[in-house]
Amino acid sequence: MLEDDNLDENTEAREFEGGKNWGTSFDIGQTTYATSLFWQPLRNVDDPYLEVEDAAEEVLEGADLFVLKKGKSPQFGLCISSQGYQKGTRAAIPALVGALSEATSFLAVFKVNNGWWYVCVRNDIVLSDGDMLFFNEQDAKDQFSSMLAVPDWNYKIAPAEWNIADTRELNLEEILKQGPKEILQKIHALRGAKLVAAIVVSLVVGIWLLSSIISFIMKPRAPKPIVAPIAIKEVQKTPPPPEPKPWEAIPRPEQILSKCYNGVQDLVTISTPGWKIGGITCTPEGLVTSWKMEIGRLSWIDKALKDSGIVFSSKSISPNGTEVIASMPISRAKTFNSPPTMNGVDLVNTINDLFQGLQMQVSLSSQTWTSPQNKVYKSVKFSFSSKHDPLVWADILTKFSGLMINLIKYDTNTNSWYYEGAIYVL
Repeated sequence: MLEDDNLDENTEAREFEGGKNWGTSFDIGQTTYATSLFWQPLRNVDDPYLEVEDAAEEVLEGADLFVLKKGKSPQFGLCISSQGYQKGTRAAIPALVGALSEATSFLAVFKVNNGWWYVCVRNDIVLSDGDMLFFNEQDAKDQFSSMLAVPDWNYKIAPAEWNIADTRELNLEEILKQGPKEILQKIHALRGAKLVAAIVVSLVVGIWLLSSIISFIMKPRAPKPIVAPIAIKEVQKTPPPPEPKPWEAIPRPEQILSKCYNGVQDLVTISTPGWKIGGITCTPEGLVTSWKMEIGRLSWIDKALKDSGIVFSSKSISPNGTEVIASMPISRAKTFNSPPTMNGVDLVNTINDLFQGLQMQVSLSSQTWTSPQNKVYKSVKFSFSSKHDPLVWADILTKFSGLMINLIKYDTNTNSWYYEGAIYVL
């Protein structure tokens, strides 16, 4: 069984989606590292202030601290000082990503002094929930396991005692020492620095212009040369092709719900004496689950998996032979055009009203995505738990245009379901 470590009395704790508790910093040696930041893409590295300020007002309301992550895909992280963050604290993500710059995609959990730090970087981008300090070990392990079904990780890093195949444990302190020392800065301080720089530049330019005018007036003027006019040939520029909108190729949510439900039904039918199946996680790429031995032998579950008729994409066995983790692929869902029909405020109100009518709790948050042509698309992220299976929810959720289903989890102990997704808004 996995148990929580005792937490520091001074450790700042907050509640994450799904009831998970998470923190804002961890200590290694004499250094405190800030974590659990909200990461956004940065288009203009030389002048980041406008993007940072806009995100602080529109994406993470109340954010007053930020840090930059440079590299192939620049980003900035936002946080709120009232939640336990302090100006001048070194940020963990820039140090880690800088030290592992040769890896474009990696999945990691590091055991730190007050919890388990989960990191998910895909194509040089820190995902929206890819920087999280969990206080509960099982929460961190579930988050890590849910992403194992995604292929093509350069590194898969996890504590050695987890005994997860194809993972390795690295010395976090040595890694962070090799990365850049980026610290949390006040957002308004950046505005002041820009203002001072603008004033200095204006003074320099003014002095230069004044001296140039004086020199021009004092200098003897030569007769103007006769210049024959030359016709300027206009060059027709070919405009770039229109960029496809993200909702023009959304995987059909009803197919993902159906495929996840059928996959879960196939997995729970695999039964052998002495072995118990754990939770099942489903993404549009496939399902992941595990079996633990209570009594019996490894050969029993191995035979049950082979006789199930399921073709697993991967299977790993713990060194002591008491746990088996397996991944099951699902066929790719068809895509279709599903443009948004509501703005963010109306959609949030509609979803809240729907779940109030069902007497259920739902968690909602705003998120943005910036396209390669620097267009910003907004969506509302949702998550909730229910006793009803995906086939029941298919009729309800698919009424919303612009819907994406990102994650479904099935708890085999309580027979309950957890759903995560997002809906694009105008």
